[in-house]
Amino acid sequence: MERAATCSRKTKETDIMVSLDLDGSGKNEIDTGIGFFDHMLDGMARHGLFDLSVKVKGDLYVDSHHTIEDTGIVLGQAILKAVGDKSGLKRYGHMILPMDETLALCAVDLSGRPYLKFDADFTTEKIGEMDAEMIKEFFYAVSYSAMLNLHLKILDGGNNHHMAEALFKSFGKALDMATMKEPRIKTAWTTKGSL
Repeated sequence: MERAATCSRKTKETDIMVSLDLDGSGKNEIDTGIGFFDHMLDGMARHGLFDLSVKVKGDLYVDSHHTIEDTGIVLGQAILKAVGDKSGLKRYGHMILPMDETLALCAVDLSGRPYLKFDADFTTEKIGEMDAEMIKEFFYAVSYSAMLNLHLKILDGGNNHHMAEALFKSFGKALDMATMKEPRIKTAWTTKGSL
């Protein structure tokens, strides 16, 4: 069964297409118009072993907000579509990821109940051309449109680039774990009967 999805969204502010294959090898083609954001999505895909295509035309003459937030919305929609009814999936995933002086924690639950808990104190307004505050907004959009519970925390930080990259990579690895198949179960892993 193919665990892949393509989703798109077009507004007056952005035109976005995302293709995601959960059973990929980390191949990706990403063009959001924001170099650092492309770098983050590349790391997420490579370390999550997702094949990912992201094409975005956004109103970057305004700022990066709509481009990044809307990309999170569409990526979340693709995740939700790709996992289907979640039958036979591990459901939970986690990663504590070191990157030089930085240590990041990510925990994911494909619960069907969206929630984001985000704890990362960036000390610069921008990382490359990306507003640091948009990292939280991106993950908020992903968590709500993918209907997943997401915790992200910088346990130890320093360099803002490392902190951001550790968050994106840990999310990729935790999501990969949560979407892995569990051969001992055939239905969604819940006491409620469905997720």
